[in-house]
Amino acid sequence: MPDRAFRYGIEHESALVHVGGGFADYTSVTFDELQAVVDALPEDPADYPDLRVGDQGIKRKRWYVEGYERFDERGELVRCDPKGLEVRTRIHRAIEPAVAALREDLRLLDAGLARTGLRTTTVSFNPVRSEYRIEPPLNEWERTHRLGSPEERTAHLHMSTYGPDLNLSCSALDEAALVDAARKLTHYSPWLVPLSFSSPFRDGGPWGGLSARTAVRTGVRPAALVFLAGSEGQLAADPSLTQVARLPAEVGRIEFKAFDACPDPELYGELLSLLTGVVLDETLPGRRTTPDAGLHKHVAGVGLADDDVHAGTGELLDAAERALAGRPADLGRLARLRERWRRRESPADAMLAAYRAGEPVAGLHR
Repeated sequence: MPDRAFRYGIEHESALVHVGGGFADYTSVTFDELQAVVDALPEDPADYPDLRVGDQGIKRKRWYVEGYERFDERGELVRCDPKGLEVRTRIHRAIEPAVAALREDLRLLDAGLARTGLRTTTVSFNPVRSEYRIEPPLNEWERTHRLGSPEERTAHLHMSTYGPDLNLSCSALDEAALVDAARKLTHYSPWLVPLSFSSPFRDGGPWGGLSARTAVRTGVRPAALVFLAGSEGQLAADPSLTQVARLPAEVGRIEFKAFDACPDPELYGELLSLLTGVVLDETLPGRRTTPDAGLHKHVAGVGLADDDVHAGTGELLDAAERALAGRPADLGRLARLRERWRRRESPADAMLAAYRAGEPVAGLHR
């Protein structure tokens, strides 16, 4: 590979809790309340070459209200049921500035929320409501537009889940190599994701596993998605593996979508180094076009406590370490990730320990 330089971006979904207690979602917070917080945050025109604004103009800034949009029969926006707030970085030429940018924008978001009765929390599945009901049912215009792709058909599922999109691209990868990398990440996703698990609650308490998000989402929704310049080279798959880029900055982007949300941006940096190593690796044989839903469900319950899962994750760390030779910053992040792996640790373990000790976690209290 002639040029091994990568570029990176991070998209992070923040769940919310009420300062007075309780999880905050579309049942207790309005779009306008959250949009007022976004409106007060700074806008930088230099963001726009890298960030997509979207048809409705909701994504005008690095922060925006994440939710489910409803339309009338003419396709006019009627309302948006909010699930939380998303923060996204520009594209950066290294992992460190991407992590630093996310950390600073999360700080600004927390400062903006300080004037409200809300604050951010990290959890990857709605801990009190497992299902978002589409009410009223979709009208004819919405059905036409919501049923046009695998992701649109399952868009309502994201209302119960919170997670990151970790983005990486490399100019040395042609379209065939990009698709191959996405298929590799899709195959190895069950052994990548346990390092991030942070959704041990659903329906008001612990559900017995570590990632309700993974159990519900991955398989129906993509693990990895790659953005190509045009329709040529697109693969027919459900869920999708490829998508036509919606702006020039997306061309060649590999988006890993299966991790849980992480409480510390530093963990995103470590996971980006792991993804980089797996993409650069030339020894791992596994490839899949769609995620193995059954295996993801199994891993979501047992995590790294399972010896086979632990061994599989360790093999990925070994392969990534070999592929990242000569990249000391990546190797340093990978070493920290390996320590988490040795402890068989994910954020969900600390969340469960705090809950059992009687501390409030994501609006829940034992």
